[in-house]
Amino acid sequence: MRKVLLRPAALLRTLSAVTASLLVLSACAENRLEASVKPVASPVVVEESRTFSQWRDDFRSRALASGIQPRVFDEAFRGIEPDPAVLRADQSQPEFTRPIWEYLDGALSTQRQATGRVMLNRHAATLQQIEARYGVDRHILVAIWGLESNFGSNMGDRSVIRSLATLAHQGRRSEFAQTQLLAALEILQRGDTTAADMTGSWAGAMGQTQFIPTTYNEHAVDFDGNGKRDIWHTEADALASAANYLRASNWQSGAPWGQEVRLPASFDYTLADMSIRKTLAEWSALGVQDARGRRLVNHLQDQASLILPAGHRGPAFLVMNNFRSILKYNNSTSYALAISLLAERFQGRGQVLASWPVDDDPLSRAERVELQERLQQQGFEPGAADGIIGANTRQAIRRSQIALGWPADGYPDRQLLKALRNRVQ
Repeated sequence: MRKVLLRPAALLRTLSAVTASLLVLSACAENRLEASVKPVASPVVVEESRTFSQWRDDFRSRALASGIQPRVFDEAFRGIEPDPAVLRADQSQPEFTRPIWEYLDGALSTQRQATGRVMLNRHAATLQQIEARYGVDRHILVAIWGLESNFGSNMGDRSVIRSLATLAHQGRRSEFAQTQLLAALEILQRGDTTAADMTGSWAGAMGQTQFIPTTYNEHAVDFDGNGKRDIWHTEADALASAANYLRASNWQSGAPWGQEVRLPASFDYTLADMSIRKTLAEWSALGVQDARGRRLVNHLQDQASLILPAGHRGPAFLVMNNFRSILKYNNSTSYALAISLLAERFQGRGQVLASWPVDDDPLSRAERVELQERLQQQGFEPGAADGIIGANTRQAIRRSQIALGWPADGYPDRQLLKALRNRVQ
């Protein structure tokens, strides 16, 4: 899912009181959009030889052939020119990634918690109806609402048609952007909104729940029954659409997302991987306890995976099916953990008991690339040296940690990079 700048960067810098909060929002929808199109081998922009008007004319033929009415297309594209800011955002890659504890500080801010509680009370009747129809916990829905758009106050103000047309003409993921653009035109043709009102992020994520157009077409609902699926102006439609999406992503009503746990000193950290699933009874047999050192309470034989978001020196979590459902909304472990904990914070819970390794400095992108290159040179096979720490790189890190005699948690840090630099071949 993954993670869209809802305001230009220069404006964000001026809003010092809410900077951390807005940065969390920026990550949310972008991570989901990136997750929709991964893997991307390279961030290099593919040069488009056609002018924008030539591309537009060709795309118009494709749109009409797919059923878009000429009037709808021409009205949507009236006055549309490429947006240079969208191309800059598409080409940029952050030099540094924020450590998860900083991300969570913004996501779980006291202001966001307080506003979320107000919204839970204000929309209690609607949320009860949504819960009854879709089986998705209201606290999770309000947490998603809070992180995606700051409860509808920060949805992005760029023309979705202009953004997607820019990306379709000369972006890194042209075909994907064209698919989203066709879906956006379908939304306009159905009359759910107008081109002027169809605003969102630079990458085309829309509304209070930051749906990309294809997600909107598949999962948005008209919950208030006015004949339109309006995720921009109607809270009921936005929240119910998120619930419908989670239900389609195999959400289990009444089941927990997971819990913080405590690991024994001799634990095999290679088991900390989303691909490994065990019942709570099986984890308990391996010495895993809850965060307070008590025996795990089994829940309907749920299959749980162990994650270490900051490596073996940080907190550990067992995550279950509903956590995976949140990952389908946005394929970012940090995001899914933030949603899960924020939903609990609304209820006076969700405190992480273990300490984060705040003395760890995150690797820069250049250092992540170097780490992958050194892993490859030393035979650990991380895959492409693109600075993205994905599943292949984490497995390579585990292999290198085992060779070094370290806990094999798959976590990239400065100590490992230094060891690889000094390692004798």
